Amino acid sequence: MKSKKIESIGRMTALTQEEVASHTRTVVQGLEALRNEHNSILNGINSTLASSHHPPDSNVISEKAGIIQKSLDQIELGLSEAQIMLALASHLQTVEAEKQKLRAQVRRLCQENAWLRDELASTQQKLQASEQHVAQLEEDKKHLEFMSTIKKYDADVQDSESSMEEKKDKSDDPVVDLFPDDDAEDRAGLKRSGDFGSQASLAMSPTPPSQFAQQVNAGYEIPARLRTLHNLVIQYASQGRYEVAVPLCKQALEDLEKTSGHDHPDVATMLNILALVYRDQNKFKEAANLLNDALTIREKTLGENHPAVAATLNNLAVLYGKRGKYKEAEPLCKRALEIREKVLGRDHPDVAKQLNNLALLCQNQGKYEEVERYYQRALEIYETKLGPDDPNVAKTKNNLASAYLKQGKYKEAEILYKQVLTRAHEREFGAIDGDNKPIWQVAEEREENKNKVKDSAPYGEYGGWHKAAKVDSPTVTTTLKNLGALYRRQGKYEAAETLEDCAIRSRKETETGKFNVRS
Repeated sequence: MKSKKIESIGRMTALTQEEVASHTRTVVQGLEALRNEHNSILNGINSTLASSHHPPDSNVISEKAGIIQKSLDQIELGLSEAQIMLALASHLQTVEAEKQKLRAQVRRLCQENAWLRDELASTQQKLQASEQHVAQLEEDKKHLEFMSTIKKYDADVQDSESSMEEKKDKSDDPVVDLFPDDDAEDRAGLKRSGDFGSQASLAMSPTPPSQFAQQVNAGYEIPARLRTLHNLVIQYASQGRYEVAVPLCKQALEDLEKTSGHDHPDVATMLNILALVYRDQNKFKEAANLLNDALTIREKTLGENHPAVAATLNNLAVLYGKRGKYKEAEPLCKRALEIREKVLGRDHPDVAKQLNNLALLCQNQGKYEEVERYYQRALEIYETKLGPDDPNVAKTKNNLASAYLKQGKYKEAEILYKQVLTRAHEREFGAIDGDNKPIWQVAEEREENKNKVKDSAPYGEYGGWHKAAKVDSPTVTTTLKNLGALYRRQGKYEAAETLEDCAIRSRKETETGKFNVRS
């Protein structure tokens, strides 16, 4: 009996939810039928008792009615429990449906999460690439803002310092702001044709940014709306990126002519810029046309004696000089000199720069009398206004010495070279005495003692030798080479070798920051 009950319970627990609900409905139907039957019996008993007030077996009938009522109550209880079970089954079905729905949502969310992860990874890669690009743009921006603080361009200083200067090898550039002095570049020192553009050392190279900006607008302030474009063009041109600089200039010219008309100072500014870009590309014809156009505009709008007019005249003279057209360049240079003398005064240092330009033009035409006069006047201005230690003094002396060399005046050139070296030595190492000698004196002593055993007087004993090699000045290095070349021409090979060796060591000292005295 007990085992059968366990088996029954086991069978019941093995039923599925649907089967339990189905059986429960069947039981409900049976209980409802049983309840109806009990109600019918109970009603019959109650009718019997009502029809007879005191039947002989009333107690028995009442007892049966009580039993039936209890059974009816149990049936009602069973029905209530069955209804609860059906309601619970319905709720479980709803819960299961909701569970399936949630599972579907979870699967969809997992798929979306995987997609979002892929998108995030892709976005992170793009972000890294963008950050690298932004970093590069920041570097470019810093590079392009080098002239952002410039508000006005000084007429003569800016123009003459660079417009007449070619960028050459650092160790071989003997002059400052003019046409390069050829003499220092030849180790023999004395064979020069003076033909601009004919020598390899005068090959064009991009003009440095600071010089490029200086030679465009002397005495004329660039408007704010042009300054950014102006700086960009200068930057690209100084890097040799003419394929970018030229279109920028042309577009700016087109826009300016549309808004301001052709005869406007801003148009002249851009014409100057584009002309200098063309000049650096050796496109001299195009550059000359643009400079002449700019000159016409500036004369018309600013006046014939404006510093900006002198700047354009100077640029045009440079251009003719580079093409070997010295006769055409000379009157332009003279007119620029007259304007500067009138505006700045005859003793202004920038007038001296223009005198240097004019002297070199005359030198290339063999007008040595005028050359000496111009250089002497420039030298006097520099020494008076800027002092004997100003770099322009030494550079002008080198220029004048170059003119002497071309005339065969070796003694006069030698005096100037020695003056430059002596002054540089005194400025660096103090007054000259028996133990503190300038390098040229050391070289001449070695020349006098060349027949003696060299090892008896090693270089290290000549104080001026290694000191001069430590003077960090391109002009001093150039002067060493120039005087060495002059000594070699005079047959003083030991002295020449001393100076040339010192010049080489000076250049290495500048490049590496190290110096070892040869013993």
